[in-house]
Amino acid sequence: MKRIILSTLGFLGSLTAFSQMYVSPNSYVFVNDQFMYVRQDVNLQNNGNFFLRNNSQLLQGTAGAGANTGAGKLSVFQEGTTNNFQYNYWCSPVGNASAAVGNETFGIAMLNRPTGLTTSTPAIVLPTSNLNGTSSPLAISPRWIYRFITSNAYAQWTYVGAGSTINAGEGFTMKGTSGTDATVAQAIEGVQNNSGSRQRYDFRGKPNDGNMSIPVSAGNFTLVGNPYPSAIDLNAYLLHPSNAAVINGQAYFWEQVVVNTHVLNQYQGGYGIYNPGTGIYTPAAFWTYDNLGNQGVPAGAGTIFQRRFSPVGQGFMVMGTAAGSVTMQNAFRVFVKEGVVNQSQFARNAEVASADVYDPNSEFFPEIPNVAGTDYTQIRKGTAPYIRIHAMYNNGGVRPTTIAFLDTATDGFDYGADGRSPSGETAEFYYVLTDMPHEYVATAVQFDIDKRIPVGFRCTASTNFKLQVKDVVDFDDNQPVYLHDKQTGIYYDIKNGIFDMVMPAGDNRSRYEITFKNTDVVLDNPTDFADAFTVFQNNENGMLTIYNTLNKDITALMMYDVTGKLVMNKTNLGKAVSYEFSTSALSDGVYVVKTKTRDNLDVSKKVIISRK
Repeated sequence: MKRIILSTLGFLGSLTAFSQMYVSPNSYVFVNDQFMYVRQDVNLQNNGNFFLRNNSQLLQGTAGAGANTGAGKLSVFQEGTTNNFQYNYWCSPVGNASAAVGNETFGIAMLNRPTGLTTSTPAIVLPTSNLNGTSSPLAISPRWIYRFITSNAYAQWTYVGAGSTINAGEGFTMKGTSGTDATVAQAIEGVQNNSGSRQRYDFRGKPNDGNMSIPVSAGNFTLVGNPYPSAIDLNAYLLHPSNAAVINGQAYFWEQVVVNTHVLNQYQGGYGIYNPGTGIYTPAAFWTYDNLGNQGVPAGAGTIFQRRFSPVGQGFMVMGTAAGSVTMQNAFRVFVKEGVVNQSQFARNAEVASADVYDPNSEFFPEIPNVAGTDYTQIRKGTAPYIRIHAMYNNGGVRPTTIAFLDTATDGFDYGADGRSPSGETAEFYYVLTDMPHEYVATAVQFDIDKRIPVGFRCTASTNFKLQVKDVVDFDDNQPVYLHDKQTGIYYDIKNGIFDMVMPAGDNRSRYEITFKNTDVVLDNPTDFADAFTVFQNNENGMLTIYNTLNKDITALMMYDVTGKLVMNKTNLGKAVSYEFSTSALSDGVYVVKTKTRDNLDVSKKVIISRK
């Protein structure tokens, strides 16, 4: 096997590949705006350095366990996106640097403040009692460093603090810093250390490599992430058969509102969901939290991010479906620069984009260097067609949900396409899947004009729900979308209007459905009965008048308010041409009159009672 011995050397070409890499003591490798591929291990000897700058990345092809070694260090920059009050979820690309072979643990003492192109100063690790990190000098509060492994409750976060106990591949939480730092380490890149709530860190240590397995268990979350000094294809990770056997197919990303407090019961945040089967990211529903970490008042909605390619340092949650391990491996590594157009974002807004812009006129990816040998030029870069429906709770919190359209979708659970709600909120609008007890906020279906998609409403106390279509992506803009109340027969146009109703406490999984057409007659064989059957509310006299001009034999007549409460029930009315019933005892509002005939015809009509 050929071993490359490197002293002081820089790489500016588009590709440099080696079987192995050996950096001798007091030497360095510098890579600018490109990537380097090493087929096997990297050996960084004492005081040897490997600098990745200006979106440069290291790809390695080792199969199995990582074999990097040496007390020298790789250096790569990454920026957080929060201030000293908010969390980012991280996953370190490096670990402790020593002569030991393989990946080692990480701690915040390995973070540095960039001072020049290749120089940095170690971050100050503050006392635990100091809650606020600062930008200049870079100081990090260890109070907010936690891990989360196979857990489902707030109390199960594991405190790390200043210790170096974070295993390779595990994610961790860290709050940002206050203040600004105008230092620009690389002039050509032009990025300040902190222009305000975007602290740049220099991760220095042994580069992570090879397989990293993290335990998962059924129904529990685990904080993991991208553990490499390169991007990864999150689809490859989530859809790999060994991982699909133990997780539910989604990645969950923490988002939160800037509230500038360390008080838990004032936090406002939630988890967005990425589904690899559709390529769609469903933003978080923001919730407040009490002192025990339980969700409380809804507080808004999150941001749409591009998630297919996870950048260096990105942490995220996965949910287990069975006891086992979820494994990150080199085969998932790709060279994709961070940016919206490249579908790679570290929880950033749309103004941050890579200069390596993909062709906007092509529906396919360009050539993407990667370890697995995947031909990305044959892969479409867009999402599946979808509609986004927002549910608002008590005029506050917003739950974004998505319905994607896939030719391969079923009415049951489709791995990687249906997204389970990340937690049991106090109120939820969700999709109901065949034979699945869980609540889903992202689903995929085969589109059909007659398709009916069951939905549920759940709340622990009386809650006002508002429902509306907010986005239509690569789908017919003129296609109507309705919420159908199967009990009252009402179709609510949520494409051009808003469904607005107060729901009593409880969980209703069977009454409502999303449809794409509106018909008052739910029959196998249409007749003229619906047109001939007339319902008229005489508000002046307080009387409901019904005209049965076809002389159908009426076996049942029922009247419901919009909550589904039965307020009138008449049976065996016969074949009279007309009927009258008093409505003087009923409150003002919209009502539905449902009629059944002896020959199995059903028809529903809406009336409005108003005495104004």
